[in-house]
Amino acid sequence: MTLEEKIAHIRSVSMEEARTEGNSIISSYKEALEKVFEDHKREAQHQAQTRIKAETTNARLQRNQAMAKAQLDLKREQSKVQQELKDKIFDEVHQLIAAYRKTPEYDRFLADCIKNALDFAGREEMTIYIDPSDQEKKSALEKETGVLLTISAEDFIGGVRSVIRSRNILIDHSFKTALQNEYDQFMLQGGEGLG
Repeated sequence: MTLEEKIAHIRSVSMEEARTEGNSIISSYKEALEKVFEDHKREAQHQAQTRIKAETTNARLQRNQAMAKAQLDLKREQSKVQQELKDKIFDEVHQLIAAYRKTPEYDRFLADCIKNALDFAGREEMTIYIDPSDQEKKSALEKETGVLLTISAEDFIGGVRSVIRSRNILIDHSFKTALQNEYDQFMLQGGEGLG
């Protein structure tokens, strides 16, 4: 082999070794980069999933808060409307009572209440009060029931109140008390969505 052939051979072998070594370096570098890339990709996916979970939880929380606020607003509005309706109903009841108090049935009601109170008291001393606005009915009721009546200092919207002081008993057949009891216990029921 000539010197030139030897140089060509050495060059060829050196180039082959350099190519092999370069390919090996590139291959290992490529594997290292792919591993870094896969690790980075996994970490990015994990962070994305964590962020999605956090955002989902936050969105759910905001939705629940908005729903709770809307329900509270709705209940307030419903309560306000129910109170307005209740007040209207009881305004109408007051008007009906005022009309009833002008009828002969009301006079009979007063006389019956007085007689029932007398029966209940027996022989015990009792004071029977009628409403100040019923003052013109006093003598007719006294004549019919045979008992002395007292005009109350307090307006109780009609009816009768009787007091047996010896037993500390109040017999209250006043419309004011009956209306207040009904008002306190009154609840609108029925209709869609009403509780």
